[in-house]
Amino acid sequence: MSKLDDEYKEKFRPNTDADLDSEIDAALGDLNIDELVETPRNTESTPAPSGMRHGKIVRVGRDDVFVDFGGKSQGICSILEFEEEPQVGQEKDFAVEKFDAREGLLILHVRGAVAQNISWENLDVGQVVEGTVSGTNKGGLELDVKGMRAFMPSGQVDVFHVPDLEQFKGQKLQAEVLQFDRHAKNLVLSRRNIIERQREEQKKKLMEELAEGQIRRGTVRSVMDYGAFVDLGGVDGLLHVSEMTFQRGRQSAGSFVKTGDVVDVKILKIDPETGKLSLSLRQARGIDPWADAAIKYAVGTSVTGRVAKVENFGAFIEVEEGVEGLLPVSEISYQRVKHPSDVLKEGDTLKLVVLSIDPVARKMSFSLKQAGPDPWKTVNDRYATGTVVDGNVTRTVDFGAFVELEAGLEGLIHISELSDQRNRAAGDLLKPGQSVRVLIQEIDKEGRRMSLSLKRVREYEAAPSATPAAPDGPKKPRPTLRGGLDFNYGKNK
Repeated sequence: MSKLDDEYKEKFRPNTDADLDSEIDAALGDLNIDELVETPRNTESTPAPSGMRHGKIVRVGRDDVFVDFGGKSQGICSILEFEEEPQVGQEKDFAVEKFDAREGLLILHVRGAVAQNISWENLDVGQVVEGTVSGTNKGGLELDVKGMRAFMPSGQVDVFHVPDLEQFKGQKLQAEVLQFDRHAKNLVLSRRNIIERQREEQKKKLMEELAEGQIRRGTVRSVMDYGAFVDLGGVDGLLHVSEMTFQRGRQSAGSFVKTGDVVDVKILKIDPETGKLSLSLRQARGIDPWADAAIKYAVGTSVTGRVAKVENFGAFIEVEEGVEGLLPVSEISYQRVKHPSDVLKEGDTLKLVVLSIDPVARKMSFSLKQAGPDPWKTVNDRYATGTVVDGNVTRTVDFGAFVELEAGLEGLIHISELSDQRNRAAGDLLKPGQSVRVLIQEIDKEGRRMSLSLKRVREYEAAPSATPAAPDGPKKPRPTLRGGLDFNYGKNK
C-alpha cells in the first residue's frame, strides 16, 4: 500500500488504548463487533437486500479503492473487481463481506463482481458467485458453487425463455444469490438478474448512440401475430407486421421472420421518455418499389402478374414484391363472369394490360380481357346482317335474353323478337344454357351490341333463297324497345 493509502486506514483505525478496549468489551458483553457493524446476514428463504450498500469512491489507490458511506462509515474494495477503471466521485452499490476491526474498514465487493472464497458463513443475498452446472431437472439447473449445491429456476436462467437447458450442462455461470438457508443448505441463484443489469447498462449507452433513420442489426427475440420484437443489443424495438414487407393485405409476422433470426432494420421512431423503438424491415432492404412504378408500369403496358387474392369484385394481382393492383371482375373476360373465382384462383400467372396507376395512392388497375384478342374488332368479318347463326343462351332478363355466339361476343333477343305471340317474360321460352338458332338483325361494332331475332328464323328458313322486297317510301325509324335497346343507335333520324 502507498503512504496515502495507509493514511486513509489510519484515519479509521481504532484507538489501541488498553483502558478503552476494556471499557468497550464491558459494554458489548457477549455481542460481537461484527454483528453490530456488518449488515445482518439473511437466513430466511425470502430475499433481503440488506447486504448491499450505496457509496461514493473517495480514493483510488494502486491496489484498493476507498468508499465513503457517510459519517465515519467507510470501506475498502479491491481494484481488481472493477471492470472499468474506477473514478473518484463515482457512486456504486457494494456488497459488505465483513468488518475489519483492526483497520476499522468494511471489506467490500463491487456489486456484480464475483465473490471469492465464498462459503455458507459469508454468503449473502445479492452476492455474485460462480458455479458449474452439474445437471438439469424439470424446474431448472443444478449448480456446484465452491462445493455448495445450488439451484437456478428455469425462469432465472435468462431474460428470455430457454427451451433447452441441456446446453448449459458443464458450463461455468455467474449468478446472483437470490435466497439461501444455511441450516437446510439451500441456495437459489439467478443469472437473469445479472443479464438484466448488463442490458440496462448497455441500453443507457446504446440509447445515446441510436438515432431515427439508422440501419441497425438485431436479433428477433419473439414473434406475435401483429409483429416481432427485435433486440438491437440491449434495446428492444417493435417491428410491426406492416413494416415487414411492401405487400398489401393482412399477413402474419411469422410468415416473414422467426425467433432467432438476425435482421437489419431501420429505426423509424424513438420515444425518449419510454425508450420504445419503432422499426422497419422493408425500409431497410432498399428503395420503395412504388417509387418508379409509374415508369415501369405505364398505362397500356403489358405485364405478367400473379393472383394474390380473389374477391367478389375482382382479384388483386402482384406484379412484383410490394406492387399490387386490382383486376376488376368486368375486365376479366368479354364474357359475363358471375364471380372471379369461377375463372381465377390464387397463384395463377396472367398476362395483363395496365389500365391505370397512381403511385402516390399505391393503386393500380389491370385488364385481362384487353390483353387478348377482342372479338368485336373483327365481328363484321365473321358475321353479317340477315344471316342465321347458332348460339347459347347465357341469361334471361325481363326485356329479353342474351345469346353468346362465341367467347366474348353476345347479342340480345328482345322479348318482342322471341315469338309472334305476346310473352310476359323471356324465361317462359328460353333457359340459360339452351342452344338456339337466331337471325342477326343488326350489328353495332362501335357500341359492341348485336340485335338478334328468334321468331324471324322461321321466316328465313321457310324461304332461304328469297330476298325480302324493300318497302315503298322512306324507311321509318324503329322505335325504342323495352329494356333501353335502341335499334336507331348511331343513325341520323
